[in-house]
Amino acid sequence: MHVPLLDLKSQYAKLKSRLDEAVLRVLASGRHVMGPELEAFETDLAHYLGLPHAVGVSSGTDALLSAAMAVLLRPDERPQQRLLREDEEVLTTAFSFFATPETAVRLGGRPVFADLEEGGFNVDVDDMLRRIGPRTRLLLPVHLFGMQMDVTRLVQTGLPVIEDASQTLAPGIGQLSTCATLSFFPSKNLGAAGDGGAVVTRHAEVADRVAVMRQHGSRPKYVHAIYGGNFRLDALQAALLRVKLAELPAWNERRRQNAHRYLAQLGDIPGAPLVLPRDQPGHVWHHFVIRAPRRDELRAYLAERHIETEVYYPVPLHLQPCFAHLGYREGDFPRAEAAARQALAIPVHPELSDEQIDYVAETIRRFYAR
Repeated sequence: MHVPLLDLKSQYAKLKSRLDEAVLRVLASGRHVMGPELEAFETDLAHYLGLPHAVGVSSGTDALLSAAMAVLLRPDERPQQRLLREDEEVLTTAFSFFATPETAVRLGGRPVFADLEEGGFNVDVDDMLRRIGPRTRLLLPVHLFGMQMDVTRLVQTGLPVIEDASQTLAPGIGQLSTCATLSFFPSKNLGAAGDGGAVVTRHAEVADRVAVMRQHGSRPKYVHAIYGGNFRLDALQAALLRVKLAELPAWNERRRQNAHRYLAQLGDIPGAPLVLPRDQPGHVWHHFVIRAPRRDELRAYLAERHIETEVYYPVPLHLQPCFAHLGYREGDFPRAEAAARQALAIPVHPELSDEQIDYVAETIRRFYAR
């Protein structure tokens, strides 16, 4: 039996007529950049999240970048490419995708890391708060693997807070913070046919700045008061995402059912102290990530039996080679380092059958019974 980590072919087959119609509608319209398809998707997305503003952009990475640019722009200064000085800091987690700390570097500043919470994959809020200093300009927490974290105490610091919700598109994000960013990379719960992203917020001025910045900072056309970039989400992706957004609640519910089926079958393996992900309200199960002893051996065993897995993430951010100049060392963030050694994502997508889930669980049990 083959169990893929992601099955976009099956997803497409179920939605083929509606997705094909959306593509043909955009092609026939002649409006391939900006326009009514994008506006309609932004309206639908904002309504889904219970927020007043959603601005579609070109990727989750560009969502982070444009959001940070909008938040950090000093209105009393001349527009500048480097919105952060070299000694100014963006505080984030030591365990996430690289685009998160890369945002600080691209704006001229310095990423500062905090360790993970005990037993989980989101940042330890207490550790993050301890690391706030006089040069901290921005807090950038990440809702990892589909689990929302509570950002209340971060917001209460008075510093701008951008929630990286690339893996956790769910009602609740962006309600307290300055804004939240989303990714529509094809593997996400809501995935485009390519790259895409969005910035969502309750603040009209933040949404307006991002909307201007995504078109090179121009308003009106060819008049540029601020710097920006080509951060637009094209009409074709917006039309496809509108179709899929209508399916997202049902897909997330199926992910939840799949996760619970795993939890029921993997919780009592003798002699194998697997650490299973915990559930909580609002969890959308973007990934089902276990902490596994002999992780790499287990992964090879599963691959031999045609079960796809992935390691998110094999190198914690503070130990990435490009950050060597920051002076971090192995042992600085022990929980993030342990996660990098132990974390393994197994299939949880909504196209899985119960038989496939049972096969994955039984194969894991057989590995530890040898």
